[in-house]
Amino acid sequence: MDEIVFRAMAKWPKVPAVYGWLSLDRRGRWRLRGERLAHAATVAFVNRNYASDERGRWYFQNGPQRVFVSLEYTPQVLSLDGAAQLRTHTGARVRSLRAAGLDDEGSLLLLCEHGAGVLDDRDLLAASEGLVDGNGLPLPDEAIEAVLFEPDRLERTPIFFRWNGMSAAIETLTRAQAPARFGFVAEPGPED
Repeated sequence: MDEIVFRAMAKWPKVPAVYGWLSLDRRGRWRLRGERLAHAATVAFVNRNYASDERGRWYFQNGPQRVFVSLEYTPQVLSLDGAAQLRTHTGARVRSLRAAGLDDEGSLLLLCEHGAGVLDDRDLLAASEGLVDGNGLPLPDEAIEAVLFEPDRLERTPIFFRWNGMSAAIETLTRAQAPARFGFVAEPGPED
């Protein structure tokens, strides 16, 4: 977090939190009361001061005030950069995978050191190169299609996501199961 944020927190330690104002869509774009944040410096400030609490609620620390984030899906949105590195929507490089899931909508979810993230759907085709069988062999196209359209096949045939030296077994889950499985609160409120 920015030093100015830490100073504000020390100066005003009891500022009430805000809920329902800031959201993150599934493409990693910030929205304030439904309107997309487009100012580059503002987006960078939010990105630098984005964190989670011990209960899995994600927030933007705006000076002394926590602005809790409503998540369209996961707290991180992952994409591939020009060098085929996985990055979060805040620009952090992913260096370790802890778990992976394929949901009932065909989305690839990854748990990394930055939290749970859904892979941007625009990168799903490129990332499918990282889908391998139990022997580390790439899956043929027809097997990838079968898994995407029949996720229950993963229960019969283990599949892994391997990317840049990282690896995680893929499990099936529904979108509704993702928050509990990956430890985040999609719609935080004061009672969570």
